[in-house]
Amino acid sequence: MSSTVDKLNKRGVKSSYISTIIGISLVLFMIGIVLGGFFGLENIQKQAKESLQGDLFFIPDMNSADIKQVEQELKTWHQFNEVFFVSPERAIEEFTGEDQNADNILAIFDGDNPLPPTISFKPKAKYATSEGMAGIKDSLLSVYGDIIDEVNYDEASVKQVNLGFKQFVFLFGAVALLLILVAFALINNTIRLALYSKRFSIKTMQLVGATSSYIRKPLLWQAVGIGITSGIIAIALLFGLFYALNNMISAVEINFGFQNFLLLVVSLILIGVTITFVSTWFALNKYLRLKLDDLY
Repeated sequence: MSSTVDKLNKRGVKSSYISTIIGISLVLFMIGIVLGGFFGLENIQKQAKESLQGDLFFIPDMNSADIKQVEQELKTWHQFNEVFFVSPERAIEEFTGEDQNADNILAIFDGDNPLPPTISFKPKAKYATSEGMAGIKDSLLSVYGDIIDEVNYDEASVKQVNLGFKQFVFLFGAVALLLILVAFALINNTIRLALYSKRFSIKTMQLVGATSSYIRKPLLWQAVGIGITSGIIAIALLFGLFYALNNMISAVEINFGFQNFLLLVVSLILIGVTITFVSTWFALNKYLRLKLDDLY
């Protein structure tokens, strides 16, 4: 009879342990979706910033060979993600677009191409701000002021890209903070329910002379283990979701750099460990302070 009771108790503890891990994993999975979206947004923001383009127009005396020499020099500048020479032929094609024939435009000018050779550049993301682009313009004019006629870029597009993504960052930050607060409440409740089943064991250990630190130590280590296990499961579910979206929906492409991947993994595990540890600590303190009659 006693062996049957022991088996049922062990089964109940094991079931409670598994359900606790599953519950915490699902909560961390939801947090991971928000954090993954935030990191994905950062990648999109970088691509959008580095797609901004500026153009250098030179004085009429400059020929294509001289301009190409300037192009090679600008490719060594750390502010630029891309620098490329735009020939008059390429310029007229970009100007007319696919819907119009460049020959029609050239015919108006008696076959002469009115567009001069230029250099286009795309800044690195950290310089794709109003201040950064203004700094690039000042640097170009300082070094090549005697041969550059104009440095042109769309200031409105630069401001719009930065302002739009700032709003998204604030939105994602608010959602992430709210979700973490909800997660703390849910995980805290899950941990309390798990420890509720152990309240008599905790009190029995206390009555036979075990110190509070002796009682806390194995349960806190168990909480750390639950947090790590739950974080790993949440990460597996999260990247399973990302893999499915990448393969099932052609319009969706979710890519993470190694740094963002590592940051996401560490964040989920750290959040899981922190919340389970803190929740276990406070729940244990509650049961350690309770009198025996209050356990029923």
